[in-house]
Amino acid sequence: MNNAQNADGRVINGQTAIDVADTMVGETAQRGRLGLHQLLVAALLLLMVVISISPAKAQRGLKVIRDVEIETLLHDITNPVLDAAGISRGSVKLYIVQDKNLNAFVAGGLNLFVNTGLLMRTEHAGQLAGVIAHEVGHIAGGHLTRVSGAQERAVAEVILSTVLGAAAAVAGAPALGTAIIAGGQTVAQSDFLAFSRSQEQAADQAGVSYLRRIGVSSAGLAEFFQILDEQSLLSASRQNPYVRSHPLTRDRIRFVEGQVEQEESDGRGYPAEWTERHARMVAKLEAFLGEPGRILQKATEDSLTDRYRRAIALYRLPDLKNAVAEIDSLIAENPDDPYFHELKGQMLFENGRVNEAVQPYRDALKLKPTTLFQIGLARALMESGGNESGREAIDHLQAAVRDEPDNAGAWRLLGIAQGRAGDEAEASLSLAEWALLAGKRDDAELHARRAESKIGPNDPGWLQLQDILRAIEDKKSG
Repeated sequence: MNNAQNADGRVINGQTAIDVADTMVGETAQRGRLGLHQLLVAALLLLMVVISISPAKAQRGLKVIRDVEIETLLHDITNPVLDAAGISRGSVKLYIVQDKNLNAFVAGGLNLFVNTGLLMRTEHAGQLAGVIAHEVGHIAGGHLTRVSGAQERAVAEVILSTVLGAAAAVAGAPALGTAIIAGGQTVAQSDFLAFSRSQEQAADQAGVSYLRRIGVSSAGLAEFFQILDEQSLLSASRQNPYVRSHPLTRDRIRFVEGQVEQEESDGRGYPAEWTERHARMVAKLEAFLGEPGRILQKATEDSLTDRYRRAIALYRLPDLKNAVAEIDSLIAENPDDPYFHELKGQMLFENGRVNEAVQPYRDALKLKPTTLFQIGLARALMESGGNESGREAIDHLQAAVRDEPDNAGAWRLLGIAQGRAGDEAEASLSLAEWALLAGKRDDAELHARRAESKIGPNDPGWLQLQDILRAIEDKKSG
């Protein structure tokens, strides 16, 4: 897991984030694109993404992280639920928010955000599946889209710009990208997204039905309700945001518990392989986001999860020698685990041993072909030098932007790699794509005009250039 800032401000990996959303709203106001009423609506709806943070914390922004291992588990839990709900898997975007608060929420209709605090608080994968099923119930019920036409357009614009802004801050990290996707708003917090009791009950009923269809017990959701019930006894200032935005009632608790009683004879649970993967997710988050010394004091056993914790904590101290020894022992016992290879590559790359980092990234990508691993390998190849490595990096990055065309970090790295290789026109196109996704319209136009001077109607990049120029004009007139 890479490229996030932890609580003490240290950069775990890669470049620090850029504040996209605040710039977007600020520039919009300055240029008079929106009237005062529309601007206020946009600012309020921007809080759909910053629910759970205090005004002071909002000034610092919300951090969205990327990690292949954690995302894969979340998708493996979420996708069957989406199938049961009749929702296309690719239509819902999952985001992991670096925030210690116990919270999960949907925004913009088809965006599901889960806090690291909630992920680490769940005791097993069944509880996480219950929360996700409930949130999918909100999505299927359209609980966030029942707004006026003007508000709906504002939601679409703000959420889309914010989500794309998150991608802009990835800047080519191997498995994790950080983004400050909102900030500076001090009005209406979690109450803005509070669901009504009827909507909560509807989401419960839908979530339970989805779990039933995929053969997963509702016991996890009932157990999570017990956690929330304890929170509901606290004063409002001490409650987790999930309690405030998802009001819990005894009727809701009784309903889910009643469903669990009916299921007991069915012997339902959840896939056994989720258990270890959930434990690894928690260990990884704790080790990356916690204080390394405390993690080392806690992780004293010889279990795989404790060894995983130790490897990450040692790397963050930093104690590279012992960190590499720990991860090498895990790789020796689990040679087909892509995430151990990726972590070794990150350790070496972060400590300047770039040439040594290439092979672990190759191994990770071979074991699990995925966009973020391609980006990680490409970055190591770019830094290792040489024309051959540079061309290979371009190949990986071109594949990455085909798979994730909204990944601004990949476009930026691709532009840099193409520029180093002397492909000036292609580099200008890629950097224009990056600037558009990053909300930097002036930079996008600069790079596009440079490309225009080098590309003719018969060149392969001509149509891409026309799309970029139209997007720039649309932003001017918007």
